[in-house]
Amino acid sequence: MRWNSLAKRLDSCILSVHMATKTNTQSFAVISTGGKQYVVHEGDVLKVELLGDHKEGDKITFDSVLMTDDGAKAKIGAPTTGGKVTATYLGEKKGKKLTIIRYKAKSNRDRRLGHRQHYAEIKIEKI
Repeated sequence: MRWNSLAKRLDSCILSVHMATKTNTQSFAVISTGGKQYVVHEGDVLKVELLGDHKEGDKITFDSVLMTDDGAKAKIGAPTTGGKVTATYLGEKKGKKLTIIRYKAKSNRDRRLGHRQHYAEIKIEKI
């Protein structure tokens, strides 16, 4: 009985190692915007920090590309690669509503706040 469970665990470990060593042939890039880093593929729709005054359909280029990979060769920048990622601005959206409650026991003190984060939605067109 014990050997069967050990064999099953061993098979699952081998399977997970095999799945982890598969290569990704789709090209991707790592860009930096709004103090955050994003791994992007062509066709991805992302929520990023606000980008300023843009209209829907505007083309935006990201110059701060930290890494690119086309499936065969990876290029890592120091600090940037010099490549560009172009995206289409889809508009300004709002996130989920958050309710913040502060409460202090025995002092009859409570405070209720709400917050809804604004973000820009973009679609990656070309890496």
